[in-house]
Amino acid sequence: QVQLVESGGGLVQAGGSLRLSCAASGLTFRRYTMAWFRRAPWKEREFVAFFSWGGGSTYYADSVKGRFTISRDNAKNTVDLQMNSLKPEDTAVYYCAAARNSASISTAAYGYWGQGTQVTVSS
Repeated sequence: QVQLVESGGGLVQAGGSLRLSCAASGLTFRRYTMAWFRRAPWKEREFVAFFSWGGGSTYYADSVKGRFTISRDNAKNTVDLQMNSLKPEDTAVYYCAAARNSASISTAAYGYWGQGTQVTVSS
């Protein structure tokens, strides 16, 4: 049974930092692209960043490029999202997701999802 468990969310002031972590189990982690998505109130879920399987390339949404960094540890089956210079518009529930042998910004490519962790950025 595949499980993705996020942690690290919370309340932070604008300009601050948070680090999210996702622990994966029940899958061959190195074969999966790992991604972070988010859903703000009254909006659809949107792509934030991914770290691909295999070659290990990363890709970011324009809205977070230069502020967020995704990393993964294949030995620990974890993927992290370091979020710096946070803005109120980053407020959302953040989800970890896994896609086998695929690298995509589309939610449809991801077969496994975590339960989400709330990030709130106050102005």
